[in-house]
Amino acid sequence: MKYLLVSLLWIGYCVLHSFLISIRFTNLMDRLLKKYYAFYRLFYVLVSVFTLIPIIKYTALDNNVIIVYGQYLNILRYILMSGSLLMFFWAFFIDHDSLHFFGVRQMLTFGKTKETKPSNEIKRSGFLGIVRHPMYFAVTIYLLCRIHTMADLIMSLVLIVYIVIGTLLEEKKLVLEFGETYIKYQKEVPMLIPFTKAKNTN
Repeated sequence: MKYLLVSLLWIGYCVLHSFLISIRFTNLMDRLLKKYYAFYRLFYVLVSVFTLIPIIKYTALDNNVIIVYGQYLNILRYILMSGSLLMFFWAFFIDHDSLHFFGVRQMLTFGKTKETKPSNEIKRSGFLGIVRHPMYFAVTIYLLCRIHTMADLIMSLVLIVYIVIGTLLEEKKLVLEFGETYIKYQKEVPMLIPFTKAKNTN
């Protein structure tokens, strides 16, 4: 029963997370909040963090160990985990706009009537030239390497499925936003697994 609850908690978190950032809901919030929509992203981040903490704590209570790593596998596992964390934070703070993610950039525009026209260029520096979603790839590697208990396995499977589905949905948003520029990017750079697609030289 406890594993069913772990599954439901993580699935529920993923559904809530997706719903709060969906195009339909954010458009509704934009219409209702008007200029105060500049604070919505911060609200979204805070809700995501504070609902995640108790689920992580509950998952960590499981002591049913199903995988025990040997010495050499442990070394490899820690190398992969360290590399994935480095990749995640590099992509987050260097390749992406972390201020926009936390809602800081949106709050800086509060009360301003002048709209900035979004750039139609796709950033390809750093890891973005290797894989279109480096943070999702890094999280997937990290999740696979930290499995010890049955609860860990359930959490990782749910989150990896969510990452794949969420990435596909995000791809649709990006095509709508950037059009042919992003479609060309899709043809040249793999979505989640680096080095799985040859670059188009035509």
